[in-house]
Amino acid sequence: MDRPTQELQRLFLSKTQLMILMTPVILFSLTVHEYSHGRVALLFGDDTAKKLGRLSFNPIRHLDILGVLFFYFVGFGWAKPVPVNWKNFENPRQDMMYVAIAGPLSNLAMAVVCSFFIRLISPEFSYLFVILAYGIWINVALAIFNMLPMFPLDGSSVLKGMVSNKVADKLTDLDRFGAFLILGVFLMDHFAHTGILGTILMTPINYSVLFLSQETFPLIIQVLKASFA
Repeated sequence: MDRPTQELQRLFLSKTQLMILMTPVILFSLTVHEYSHGRVALLFGDDTAKKLGRLSFNPIRHLDILGVLFFYFVGFGWAKPVPVNWKNFENPRQDMMYVAIAGPLSNLAMAVVCSFFIRLISPEFSYLFVILAYGIWINVALAIFNMLPMFPLDGSSVLKGMVSNKVADKLTDLDRFGAFLILGVFLMDHFAHTGILGTILMTPINYSVLFLSQETFPLIIQVLKASFA
């Protein structure tokens, strides 16, 4: 038996316990992601999220049940998008780019914080170790997944802010197909085991988690395997 497996067994956590520990991490990560969108939008002059009570760290205000369930059963998920009115921006396309990228950047910041603390504790502190492990992986996954350049993901707005108006308009014309494409890929991966998202996302996610966690990376992977086995 290898060392990571031995360490994981010492955590004495069942799959149910692991899933319970994952829940607050998912909710908080999604909440910070959406809050960051709303806060940056407010900085650029749009108070839509504030008026609707979405500038809040209360997870219930951002909760999307389907998005959370996808996290448990597929490995990726989402929250209820914070409403943004681009008409309130002085430079709509560029300002929307900054609003969009704020969410993934907030997740990367949380992953960095978790990676700092996970190096300071022993895996024998089971609950805290597992929470921090989830904190790294979930936030890295959220950041990378949301940066895919397809509507309604954040990467779509980031890409539009980096190209000319003519190209951005053409990309906007394709937005109506984005959600169906993403859902279709999810369903094919889950039921037909095509591995499309895994091929695109898992390599950068794993390398990012490895970079952040270093020697604790094998244990983090064992925690994730135990959760989704």
